Amino acid sequence: MISYLRNLSMKQFSIPTRYRSPLIAAIKQQRKDADKLKKDFTPTLLDFGPLKIYLARHFGFCYGVENAIEIAFETIDQNPGKRIFLLSEMIHNPFVNDDLIARGVKFMMDTKGNTIIPFDTLTAEDIVIIPAFGTTIAIEDKLKSIGIQIERYNTTCPFVEKVWNRAEQIAKKGYSIVVHGKPSHEETRATFSHSDAHTPTLVINDMEEAIVLGEFIAGERDAAGFANFFKGRHSEGFQLEKDLLRFGVVNQTTMLATDTQAIADYLKQVVIKKHGTDNNIGDYFADTRDTLCYATNDNQTAVRHLLDQEANFAIVIGGRKSSNSSHLVELCEHKLPTYFIQSEADILSDKQIKAFNWITHEEYTKTDFLPADKEIKVLITSGASCPDAIVEAVIEKLTSFYPGATPMESIRESWN
Repeated sequence: MISYLRNLSMKQFSIPTRYRSPLIAAIKQQRKDADKLKKDFTPTLLDFGPLKIYLARHFGFCYGVENAIEIAFETIDQNPGKRIFLLSEMIHNPFVNDDLIARGVKFMMDTKGNTIIPFDTLTAEDIVIIPAFGTTIAIEDKLKSIGIQIERYNTTCPFVEKVWNRAEQIAKKGYSIVVHGKPSHEETRATFSHSDAHTPTLVINDMEEAIVLGEFIAGERDAAGFANFFKGRHSEGFQLEKDLLRFGVVNQTTMLATDTQAIADYLKQVVIKKHGTDNNIGDYFADTRDTLCYATNDNQTAVRHLLDQEANFAIVIGGRKSSNSSHLVELCEHKLPTYFIQSEADILSDKQIKAFNWITHEEYTKTDFLPADKEIKVLITSGASCPDAIVEAVIEKLTSFYPGATPMESIRESWN
């Protein structure tokens, strides 16, 4: 299964050329040709003289995103005159979503699942595209009852479906499921629904909640408080003692892989302590580490290696609602000043940059973000839903502030 999914990741997609970047494509291809096994995570240096930019080894569109974009735009092209809807944002990138809206696609729900267009206004002739995050079984059934074909226009990422399949597999062996994810995120809501169809399921947000869960499992907290603490995030009728006797941990694919693994390891130790031995740990705790997404792993590992390079600051490019982008920001912020931007337009001038605080969800403007040093080093990466064309545009915007910098065209030629 893992090799099959990795082979999928090498498929070439037909996506709008405006999302592509000849420079970034050339860099990625040369790095891929030189490192087919993807063992070299060192960053790529673009030396403009006074400005040196280090690009993460892996960044940008992943398989699931390119697959979704290809299906969405092909659907539009092949169905002129038809009403086409998306259940919600296809991916968390405003530019791609705006392009779809400009082509006449309408969103039925917002990212929290609130209705924008009532389902009872749909007909069997309409097309409804399921986004890359997937959707709940209840919504799938609702669309089927109207007569809408959901399989043909389903862009659910296969790596998300892999999590659902793994949850179903261990459910058949009598395990419950703990989902590590953001409770309100579209993917987590979908994963909860598909897991809940097979076994009691619980969603936890982070390690703090995992510790609380561990205290309930160990009997260190009053079981009466369980339902209230995890209100709205567990299966109906979930029973603490019974349903957490045997369980496994799966994740929202865009979470920090290290966080998911840390949570699974912590809960495993809680179980070992409770039962007094790890000789038969498989009777109580399922090994589910194979549900971690390869792209999430690669991008996060690439950032960790990127951070080995000394630099003045980092830029992470991605949509503000993008979970995987915010986690890249989280990693970078531990090391150096980091600016989370959506595009080159957020670089207002050589003095100011407009960025987004992923914790407070507030926009702010930083003045004098470019140091007065003779040589500036900048780390750059982007989220899995960010077009490479935007990454190149950000690089070009930065170089424009340095009159003596090597021209972009010369850098492009050096990679072709």
